[in-house]
Amino acid sequence: MLSRGLRILVGLAAALIVLAGVQALSDIVGPAFLALTLVIAVGPLMTRLSRRGAPTWVVVAVPLAVVLLVLAALGLAVVVSVARFTALIPQYAAQFQHLLTEVQAYLATFGITQAQATKLFSGIEPGELVQAAAGLLSGLLGTASATVVIVLLLYGMCMDAPFLTEQLRGLASSRRDIVEALTTFTRQTCKYLLVSTLFGLIVAVLDAGALWILGVPLPLLWGLLAFITNFIPNIGFIIGLVPPALLALLDSGVGTMLWVIVVYCVLNFIIQSVIQPKFVGESAGLSVTITILSLLVWTWALGALGAILAVPLSSFVRAILLDSDPATRWATPLVAGKSSD
Repeated sequence: MLSRGLRILVGLAAALIVLAGVQALSDIVGPAFLALTLVIAVGPLMTRLSRRGAPTWVVVAVPLAVVLLVLAALGLAVVVSVARFTALIPQYAAQFQHLLTEVQAYLATFGITQAQATKLFSGIEPGELVQAAAGLLSGLLGTASATVVIVLLLYGMCMDAPFLTEQLRGLASSRRDIVEALTTFTRQTCKYLLVSTLFGLIVAVLDAGALWILGVPLPLLWGLLAFITNFIPNIGFIIGLVPPALLALLDSGVGTMLWVIVVYCVLNFIIQSVIQPKFVGESAGLSVTITILSLLVWTWALGALGAILAVPLSSFVRAILLDSDPATRWATPLVAGKSSD
């Protein structure tokens, strides 16, 4: 019989193998779990329709339509915003060159020659920013195949949801542990999505309003970016800060850029990195430390989608590996960061 230490090592080795497999199948695993998360998000709507005696096709069609409309609106907003950003960047070519000249002059005070500075910044051109934005737009349009997979999975999961719910209720007596674990996972995921969406909307409105007051171009785009990056734990506000700060620098100078940084640090850091993690961690059943580790692990395994889905993914792993087994449930408080009830 293996000692406890060896069992832990075997478990860690198995986890690494599974994560490597998830990374290899990221094009399938990522969209599949996104579809599952979206179906869980509209689960309360399904339950309410079912309790009111709605026909099965209504219970399936209405939540599916809600999800598809939200995804379509969000995708359209992102594509239009990136297209506008792509068209805007060339207007700042002169400001960009002037800024580089000032930076080179400043570096010269530290003994860095103009030739060295020119070589350092030789690869930075406004055209590069345009190409990056165009590449992002192409990437969004290139996800059409993934979108088809997500829509198909959403349809299948919505169709199966009423049946699976009834089956889980039937297994509640014979498989109580696993049913309770999955039920807790769905409930906590709904709370997490509600909290993240609420805080994301607050941050997006405040950021967009502040940028509009400061005169930064495309405030609605940066508000949308702040909303999306809000689902990335802890570092989301930094990702959402960089583009508007750089655009503020090119458009209005260093003073406006500094004001953008101050506003984001006050609003986003306090809300997203101080207040929200407490509510997000509790709603998902994860401690702040586990939330940060989840971000690192799932971003490595699934890329950007893994960063957005990091908390629900770890909550699902907790439900399967810890909550569903009485032999491992003792570790739940260590992951949740609080005593179990």
